[in-house]
Amino acid sequence: MHELLDLSLIELTDALRAKKASAVELMEAVLARIDETNPDLNAVVAMHDREKLLSEARAAQERIARGEARVLEGVPLGVKDLQDAEGLVTSQGSLPFKDHVADRDCTQVGRLRAAGAIVVGKTNSPEFGYAAITKNLVYGVTRNPWDLELTPGGSSGGSSAALVSGTLPLVTSSDGGGSIRIPASFTGAFGLKPSHGRVPKGPMERWVYEDTSCFGPLTKTVEDGALFLDQVVGPSPYDPKSLPHPGLSYLDAVRRGPPGNLRIAYSPDLGYSVVQSDVAEVVYDAARVFEKLGHRVEEIQGGPPLLGREWGLMGAFEKAAELHHLLPEHEHEFGRMFLRGIKTGWNMTPEIFDQGQRSRMQLNNWCAQIFDEYDLLITPTLPFDPPPARGPYPKETEGRPQLAWGVASFTIPFNLSWHPAGTVRAGLSRAGLPIGMQIVAARHRDELVLQAARAFERERPWHPHWPTSW
Repeated sequence: MHELLDLSLIELTDALRAKKASAVELMEAVLARIDETNPDLNAVVAMHDREKLLSEARAAQERIARGEARVLEGVPLGVKDLQDAEGLVTSQGSLPFKDHVADRDCTQVGRLRAAGAIVVGKTNSPEFGYAAITKNLVYGVTRNPWDLELTPGGSSGGSSAALVSGTLPLVTSSDGGGSIRIPASFTGAFGLKPSHGRVPKGPMERWVYEDTSCFGPLTKTVEDGALFLDQVVGPSPYDPKSLPHPGLSYLDAVRRGPPGNLRIAYSPDLGYSVVQSDVAEVVYDAARVFEKLGHRVEEIQGGPPLLGREWGLMGAFEKAAELHHLLPEHEHEFGRMFLRGIKTGWNMTPEIFDQGQRSRMQLNNWCAQIFDEYDLLITPTLPFDPPPARGPYPKETEGRPQLAWGVASFTIPFNLSWHPAGTVRAGLSRAGLPIGMQIVAARHRDELVLQAARAFERERPWHPHWPTSW
């Protein structure tokens, strides 16, 4: 592998601006790396013409030579196949959309492109992002660089596999129930689901009522994630739920470090999750690092209401409404697991809807109490090691029955509550696979999640320790 692809995003942009490497050399390395890894990983699923990409790299190199480099000048970018990038297919992993070519960028991609990134192609996702395993009928299954028999997670599994294998230095991702944090945890990267609205979405064709999905960074390091965020935050007229600009640089905030004497709650299970024993041990040990750094860590009992069923049903209802006009003619083209899932949305009733909304407010109130007493909440990101690349999820963990939404039992609550939640690599399991630790803060305190994550990373650095087989 070319040495440029070992670098973090920060290291790479520094090298390009200092003219220690050229944008053309970098693009050539990325294209060669895709040829090398993609037959096994199946992470990159659609690409621009190579001559076009090399031409864009030459133009970037000329801007660097003239001293006109933008922040991400010449950095190759992979876009998750749920997000539009002009001129590329956005299939959403679904056969009825396999030929849909986007005529414009989504807001996030447009902002990354405006910062100098070069869109190389799309990264694989499960159908409409509705799984924590990345496979679909359009492009097939994506595999984990740590072990090709296992999944990188989902739904941003193509992005995480491309990133940690050194195939692409910059990727996009999204998270509606854990879809940034799950693949980041399963592949040992950093991931952040920001406060809802922090990174604008859109343009969209329809109003999404029950919206739990966010765009955010999935990167090699915490500073990389902060740099990514700095390019994409701020309001957009195409996203009515987008937040004002935070009025700070996340990268500067990360480099300042967190405040002293943080009050940190540690929950081993949120009161209901069924956690693999070595995962619990590693995350407990990782949480104690913050005591060494001078903060107060207290283990808490109990947790919010279990909302996996309500989350799944509401998402199914929303997606069934979106696709109802396609089902009569195209039902046979949708994946069986996806179709079975959205059909549960037809079971929605006013009574079920009301109960879901009441439970969601109970979750909100639990979070309000936690962040009234504590600055941060720490949990495992995931309860177990990655399952097989094609699934299924485990039905039990060490002899104990697993929850129906067990894989996302730690992540779903903070999509529903709109709190920022990040994941860092806490260590490795008995099987030698990455274990994630989730760090959650009060709404709109994204910088505190980043600062705490970076403080941990300094004590337990994981970059450049990536899968050796690649």
